[in-house]
Amino acid sequence: MDVAVKRDDQLDAFRIDVLQGLSKWQKTLPSRWLYDPRGCELFEQITTLPEYYPTRTETAILTEHAADISDFCGPHANLLEYGAGAGIKTEIVVGEMEHPRSYIPIDIAAGFLDLTAERFRQRFLNLSVNPVVADFTAEFSLPPGVVGDGRRVAFFPGSTIGNLNAKDAGLLLQRMRRQVGPQGAAIIGVDLKKDLAILLPAYDDSAGVTAAFNRNILVRINRELEGQFAAAQFRHLARWNEADCAVEMHLESANDQVIAIAGKGFAFRRGETIHTESSRKYEIRAFSEFARHHGWHTQRLWTDRQRQFAIFGLI
Repeated sequence: MDVAVKRDDQLDAFRIDVLQGLSKWQKTLPSRWLYDPRGCELFEQITTLPEYYPTRTETAILTEHAADISDFCGPHANLLEYGAGAGIKTEIVVGEMEHPRSYIPIDIAAGFLDLTAERFRQRFLNLSVNPVVADFTAEFSLPPGVVGDGRRVAFFPGSTIGNLNAKDAGLLLQRMRRQVGPQGAAIIGVDLKKDLAILLPAYDDSAGVTAAFNRNILVRINRELEGQFAAAQFRHLARWNEADCAVEMHLESANDQVIAIAGKGFAFRRGETIHTESSRKYEIRAFSEFARHHGWHTQRLWTDRQRQFAIFGLI
């Protein structure tokens, strides 16, 4: 019954976000709804594409500095991963940690989360794995008993913090601080500002996987909210917003059209867009200051040699 209630709550939240977002002057859809099971599969494909540098760069950093990261976590730690997804990079961290007590993957996609949890149970036989179905961008509580004794370490890789605006990113950092406690720590992956010739192709690959990932949210609306989108009538766009220091993903209407969703009509002009995701890029000093403002101190910093990507060890 609890699972059914949670699914109903998520569907209600999805409906509200879609109806409100498409009613705005700049139509928007919150990026968290991109990650249904199909969206998660497509995103995992994106991470293997030649244009998409963040995953391989961050993975290389984690691999190169695994021993130091393990030392930062300390022995018998509990690792809480926000937006766990497939948890591929997490295996590097857990595999190097000294006698970790538990792994708590947190994700809104329940089915995908179950697969990740089961894979960790099979690989790390002495590790307690306790998945939590939750939207980490909103307030949520950790169920009693899911975290064992010992230090708590928040893990947030993939530069996902860049998908949040400043307000939501700050609230998440504060939430992490509360959930790991005053003696806890955080490991956060942050994509750094760089040349647009590198940035933009990472969000508009030649194989069209990112385009399929972006348009999948329209398919999801059709399936879950009785929408009538023709996904092929919307073109994927990736563009740079200098003011926000972010790559934005949009879906552009190919023609004038009216789309019905949950019994309500939405008019689109030719060339009008739906803003689906922003990926903000930071400078090292600016992110350290941002984290400090929300309860954290930068103790460690791991980067690649070109400084394209940074992993912050926060206490």
